[in-house]
Amino acid sequence: MKRTLFSAIGLVAAVAFSQAHAAKLNVVTTTTMVTDMVKEIGGDRVKVVGLMGPGVDPHLYKPASGDVVKLQRAKIIFYSGLMLEGRMTDLFFRMARAGKLVYAVTESIPEKDRLEPPEFAGHWDPHVWGDPILWSKCIVTVVDGLSKADPDGAAGYAKRGQAVVASYKAMRAWALKRIAAVPREQRILVTSHDAFNYFGQSFGFQVVAVQGLSTVTEAGLADIVKTVDFIKQKKIKAIFVESSVNPAAIKRVSKDSDVKIGGELFSDACGALGDMHEAHGEKYDVGTYIGMLKHNVNTVVDALK
Repeated sequence: MKRTLFSAIGLVAAVAFSQAHAAKLNVVTTTTMVTDMVKEIGGDRVKVVGLMGPGVDPHLYKPASGDVVKLQRAKIIFYSGLMLEGRMTDLFFRMARAGKLVYAVTESIPEKDRLEPPEFAGHWDPHVWGDPILWSKCIVTVVDGLSKADPDGAAGYAKRGQAVVASYKAMRAWALKRIAAVPREQRILVTSHDAFNYFGQSFGFQVVAVQGLSTVTEAGLADIVKTVDFIKQKKIKAIFVESSVNPAAIKRVSKDSDVKIGGELFSDACGALGDMHEAHGEKYDVGTYIGMLKHNVNTVVDALK
């Protein structure tokens, strides 16, 4: 009798756990920055599946058959937008027309705030997360999307969204204090590709890249020579490789200009979740958006100051 009672209790508990797990909103995201934002806002009510992991270049990403299945099973999909995900954008459009809840988080950023580099006329620069204040404007799209898919959780999503906005603002304030250690004339950031224009605009850096906005095309010899000449002219102290971009071009520039590589920056993807870094007495997880930005700021400041 006692064994039967315990078995029944165990069965009820298992069913309750299963129902609670199943009740979570099934969300699929693309880049690690979007994944982190949705997790922060969604909290315990969502189950977030990120398609792209650390070190993945979204410009070149091709969805596997398993990814398509995940997208089809999702209740709601969030992607970055502004053509960052390249070929996947058409897939998202088709799914949205079929009735799936699909959102580009950058759709809430006013056009006046978007950058449009001359060499990419007609295309917005998609690397918005470099500016924490601008990236925080994407939060309203996530809050609204989750609330539409799960009206019962709307109040919680709104509250957590406000907390995330506050954390991004605090991040920028922290970064400005760190960057003050670098003299203004030395705030020149040389990287592999043009992923740091918003970062430069937000924090007062001149940004120079060996190749353009996308990594689809590789840097040519003329691009390398031009960058080397610029570095020598400006007497730049350090240049940087990126975690999701082939470092060959930057290493060639470093060798030809005789300037050191100041470290690796996270550009189109965060680091591995749970990878804790420590700098200046502070620990942070580079697998999160805020941890990624703190790593980038510390790396740039320490190399250039």
